[in-house]
Amino acid sequence: MVASLSKLIAIPSVVSDAKDDMPFGENVHRAYQCMMEMAEAEGFQTYNADNYGGHIDFPGTESGIVGVVGHLDVVPEGDGWDFAPYGGDVIDGAVWGRGTTDDKGPVVASFYAMKALKDCGYQPKRTIRLILGLDEETNWHGMKHYMENVGEQPDFGFTPDGDFPAIHGEMGILVFDIVRKFPPMGMKGLELSSFKGGTAANSVADHARAVLHDSTGAGYDTLKEKVAQFRSEKGCKINCKGIGKSFEVTVQGISAHGAKPEQGKNAVTIMMEFLGRLNFASEDTNDFISFYNTHIGDRLHGENMGCAFADEPSGKLVFNVGMIDWDKKTVKLTINIRYPVTMDDEAVYSGIMGVLDQYGLGIVKGKHEKPIYMPEDAPLINTLMEIYRRHTGDMQSKPLVIGGGTYARAVENTVAFGAKFPEDEDRMHQKNERIPIDHMVKLAEIYAEAVYRLSELA
Repeated sequence: MVASLSKLIAIPSVVSDAKDDMPFGENVHRAYQCMMEMAEAEGFQTYNADNYGGHIDFPGTESGIVGVVGHLDVVPEGDGWDFAPYGGDVIDGAVWGRGTTDDKGPVVASFYAMKALKDCGYQPKRTIRLILGLDEETNWHGMKHYMENVGEQPDFGFTPDGDFPAIHGEMGILVFDIVRKFPPMGMKGLELSSFKGGTAANSVADHARAVLHDSTGAGYDTLKEKVAQFRSEKGCKINCKGIGKSFEVTVQGISAHGAKPEQGKNAVTIMMEFLGRLNFASEDTNDFISFYNTHIGDRLHGENMGCAFADEPSGKLVFNVGMIDWDKKTVKLTINIRYPVTMDDEAVYSGIMGVLDQYGLGIVKGKHEKPIYMPEDAPLINTLMEIYRRHTGDMQSKPLVIGGGTYARAVENTVAFGAKFPEDEDRMHQKNERIPIDHMVKLAEIYAEAVYRLSELA
């Protein structure tokens, strides 16, 4: 099992441009081929949906399917690793490398769970099917193509790409832009020439840069003093320097997942608070800054945006500012919302527009993923919780509702089930990603019992 994972980790399967019959690039295709070859060598049946994805089958004696849905693509490795990100090295009792926890390690553990059952001579009732996604970290086009081609949904299943004990709900996800156009600047004074920040809607903006110009020739020293005072007061990383006749102000924040913005520091919000202490010549500029600081600011649940919704399963709505792009003509503020499982997108938009209309602001709608929800007492959740508790002794943890999104949204009758235990440090998408070998063995044991029990479930 460890050797198989190391072999997969050595393939840098970051999605890239399509090449020939490889829709997600050569390296993703190599990882896919590697997994399919392992399966065929063990005598499993395989299915390939035009290299967009496929599955590995352990055929059952009766009708029905137990689905295990994972993925073989990974996010880029980034910097700062202590060991080679694609080395698959075994060090200090763990396998190191990009994808060890998200999601190659759990996929390999699921595969060896199937192999263990097969080697024991077990004959499943329902077919046990390991479904392989290839672009989960990007656009999910592969899973959509696969599902359209295979035409069968599992009766029960799980994706090993979340948290234990079990995830019975995933909040709705909205991405949209708040936009405004500005009239031409026709007066002298302080002007906001540009303001850019953040890199992705689903991340807390960890950097921001604003360029200011004062046509009256106001001194750089005055702005520098205001920046220094703000830095001292707030304890934040904000700096400024002169660029010709303009001033550049930069803020360094802390990145975090858009579903958990409380774990980061939003550089756009810090910059807006600072800009709110200045007096720009354009009232339109002042108005938008005032709107942001009054209605968004560091409030993470839509408290002043007309969308502070909550429900008992999910808790509070999550409101994250991912990016801003502001020039002399327009401003575009990119928002990522996770809304409760009992709500819908129209309720969220209706609440927000009640605020935006006061400022003459508009919305450009983008991504929408509907929430999914399964009651805690559903047979699938009950079965998975029993298995988790028996293998871990953890009788306190309860099923979760999360703000993130997994392949459970794409494949019916499935929920996320592991692979992160409650006590684990989360290294997904971070440097020094690794999976302890004893953790991987426990995963294989849990997943073996899970597919066995679900295959037999009446």
